[in-house]
Amino acid sequence: MTDRKQWLVILGTSVALGVGLWVAMLRLAPELFPLKIGAAAPDFAAIPVAASGATGAEAPKTGAPETKGINDYRGDVVLLNIWATWCGPCRVEMPSMQRLHERLGPKGLKIVAVSVDEPGSSRRIRDFADEFGLAFELLHDASKAIEGIYQTTGVPETFIIGRDGTIRRRSIGAEAWDSETNVAQLERLLAEPRP
Repeated sequence: MTDRKQWLVILGTSVALGVGLWVAMLRLAPELFPLKIGAAAPDFAAIPVAASGATGAEAPKTGAPETKGINDYRGDVVLLNIWATWCGPCRVEMPSMQRLHERLGPKGLKIVAVSVDEPGSSRRIRDFADEFGLAFELLHDASKAIEGIYQTTGVPETFIIGRDGTIRRRSIGAEAWDSETNVAQLERLLAEPRP
């Protein structure tokens, strides 16, 4: 084999390895670079669930469904909760989230609860909200994409996001969100200036 052919083989092998590594990085990025406290909260897309007593499907009958994501709350302190109607621990923590909403919502806290129930569950989600008297924002991600985006381990899982858009805390499992410790942390974040 000539020197030129050897160099072409080496070059071809190097390019193939580089492409292979690039593809592996794309597929393994969540495992290689997990979502961490202090990281920017990634955006997602979920459909708002109609208000209590509303009828119809989750999306308007004409045009594409209107979605919301974390970027819609830029500059706000957000308690982002990922949950499902069939989840027992979610049922346990929702009343404390409502009490927290009543206490800190007027001060600017945004509670955003994203359901990962199956497609067509908007009525079940509204019934759940009615049962618990929930007045904070409920969204629905039937694709469950938010679970991958936020690398959740199950439901419920909650992220506290500061005004700067970074994740300040991650909580796995049910929690008493209206506890004095949680209220104090959230009040500190609410006291931070808007960016």
